[in-house]
Amino acid sequence: MGSKGLKTRDQIDKKYKWNIEAMISDESTINDDLSQIKTQAEEYAAHFAGRLADSSEMLYEAFAHKDDIWRRLEKIYVYAHMKRDENNAESLYQGMTDKSMSVIASVSAALSFFTPELLSSDEDMLLGYIEENDKLKTYEFVIRDALRQKKHILSSEEEAILAQMGEITGATNDIFTMLNNADIKFGTIKDEDGDEVELTHGNYIKFMESHNREVRENAYNAMYDAYKGLINTIATSYNYNTKTDVVNARIRKFDSARAAALSGDNIPAEVYDNLVSVVNENLPQMHRYIELRKKLLGVDELHMYDMYVPLIKIPDNRISFEEGLDIIRQALKPMGEEYIEKMNTGISQGWIDVYENKGKTSGAYSFGCYDSYPYILLNYADTLKDVFTIIHEMGHSMHSRYTRDNQPYVYGSHSIVTGGVGATVNESLLMHYLVGKESDVEIKKYLLNLYLEEFRTTLFRQTMFAEFEDITHKAIESGQVLTGEWMCQQYQALNDKYYGPAVVRDDTIRYEWARIPHFYNAFYVYKYATGYSAATAISNKILSEGKNASDAYIEFLKTGESDYPIDLLKIAGVDMSKPEPIRQAMNTFNTLLDEFEELVK
Repeated sequence: MGSKGLKTRDQIDKKYKWNIEAMISDESTINDDLSQIKTQAEEYAAHFAGRLADSSEMLYEAFAHKDDIWRRLEKIYVYAHMKRDENNAESLYQGMTDKSMSVIASVSAALSFFTPELLSSDEDMLLGYIEENDKLKTYEFVIRDALRQKKHILSSEEEAILAQMGEITGATNDIFTMLNNADIKFGTIKDEDGDEVELTHGNYIKFMESHNREVRENAYNAMYDAYKGLINTIATSYNYNTKTDVVNARIRKFDSARAAALSGDNIPAEVYDNLVSVVNENLPQMHRYIELRKKLLGVDELHMYDMYVPLIKIPDNRISFEEGLDIIRQALKPMGEEYIEKMNTGISQGWIDVYENKGKTSGAYSFGCYDSYPYILLNYADTLKDVFTIIHEMGHSMHSRYTRDNQPYVYGSHSIVTGGVGATVNESLLMHYLVGKESDVEIKKYLLNLYLEEFRTTLFRQTMFAEFEDITHKAIESGQVLTGEWMCQQYQALNDKYYGPAVVRDDTIRYEWARIPHFYNAFYVYKYATGYSAATAISNKILSEGKNASDAYIEFLKTGESDYPIDLLKIAGVDMSKPEPIRQAMNTFNTLLDEFEELVK
C-alpha cells in the first residue's frame, strides 16, 4: 500500500493502538521534570563525590539515588521516543526526544565520577559494608562485578586521559558510519518492472529476494562495486579501529582484544571457541543445504546473489491480527497457563501498537522502561511473517515483564547474550507448532525453508563474522597491518569454507566485510549466534521435557541482569560453556534439512 492509502494516526481504531497514556498521562510537566533531573544530578555529584565510601549507609544512598535519577530520566526518554515513533512528522516529540538525550548526556557527565571512585575504595571495606548493611545486598552483584574488573581500571589520571582520547579513538567508527550512510552511492538499477530505481541499503535485500535473477545480479554487483572502489579507505579505517581495540586491551592489561571484549559479561573464552568449532564441524550440512538451494533454483551455476531469494513462494493467506494472536496462543501452550495469562493481560492492557499509519516508524520492536508496560511496535500487514514478528517481539516483552516483576531496577534489563533468547524461543515454538499441524505441503515447505534460513543467517553467518573478527584482531596483535587485499583474501576463504563448492567463486563477495557495521563494535556478533543456539536448545527442552523445562525457563526470564549471562542460562538448563547446546542446535538444523529435502523431492 502506498503512502496515499495509509490512514492517519487518528483514523486507527483505539483498540489497535498502544496505551501509552498509562506511562505518562500529563505531558505538561515533562520540561520541568527534565530540568529537575538535571539539577538533581548536579546536586548528587556535589553531595557524593569524594564521600562515596564514607560509610555503608552513604554507599547505599549513592546507589539508590543514582538509580532514582536514571529511572526518572529513562521514563521520559522512552515515552518521548515512542510518541515520536507514532508519527515522525510530529515535531513536538522530536524536540522532546532531543531534549531528553541532551539531559542524558549531562547526567552521564555529572555521575561519571561514581565507578572510578567506587573502584578506588578499599575492596575489603566495600565487602564489609555489604555484610554490615542488609540494604546494600541489593547491589552486591554490581559491587562484586566492578571489583572483578578492578585490575583493568587505571589510575584516575590515566582514566581521565583515556576518556579525553575517547573521541579520537572512536573516530574510525564515525568515519565508517558517515562513509557508509551518507557518502557512498550505489547508483541505479532496473527493478522487476523495468523502472530505474536508486539502490540503497534499505532496498538491497528486497532486490536480493527478487525472483528476477537479473535484478538480483545487478543489485549485487552495484553494491559491491561501490565498496570495491573505496576498499583502501575502508581498510585503513578498519585497520585503525582494530588497532585501537588491541591497544586499549593492552593498556588495560588484558591478554588480547577478544579477552577484553568478553570480560564485560564475564564470558569464558570457550564459549566463543565452542561456537566456532561446532559450527565448523557442521559445515557439511550447510553445504548440503546450499546444494539443495542450487537444485531448487534450477541454475547451472549458483552465485552469492542467489542466496536470499525464497526457494518456496510465500503463501498468500491473509491472517488478521486477531487470528494471528489465536495462532500464537496455541503455539505457546507448552509454556504453561501462567505465561499465556500474562501475555493476554498485556494485550488487553494495550501493550501493542498494531497497524501502520502515516509517519509511523517502520519495522517492529519491543521497548519500554522499568516503570512502563513492555510495549510492542508493529506494522502488521496480515501475513504469516507478521505472525512471526508478533511472537518474536512478544518474547522480548514477556522477558521484560517477568524481569521487572521480579528484579529491582538495577537488574531490570538484559545483556545482548540473553536478550534475544525470549524472542527466539517463542519463534521456535511457533515454527514447531505450525509445521506439526500443517497439511498443505507448499506451506510446510515454506515454513521449513524459513526456519533453515534463520539458521543460515543467524547461526552460520554470524559465526563466520566472528571468525573474521578473530582473524583480524590476532593479525594486529602479531604486528601485521590489515590491508584491503589481505582482508578480502581472508573473507573470501571464509565464505568459500562456509558456503561450500556449490557456489561459484566470483571474487565479488570478498568485499562484503567492508559493509558490515558490526565489525566496528568488535566481538559483538558472536552473541547473536550464541543466544540463538541457547534458545534453540531451550525450546527443544520445553517441547521434549514439558513442565519442568518450561518452569525452569520462566525462572530464567525472571533474572534480568542479576548474574552473568552464562550462569543465568544454566537456570534454563543450558550451559553455553559446553559445546552440547550448539550441537543440539545443529541437530535441529540437520533434522529440518532432512524433512525439507524429503518434501521437495
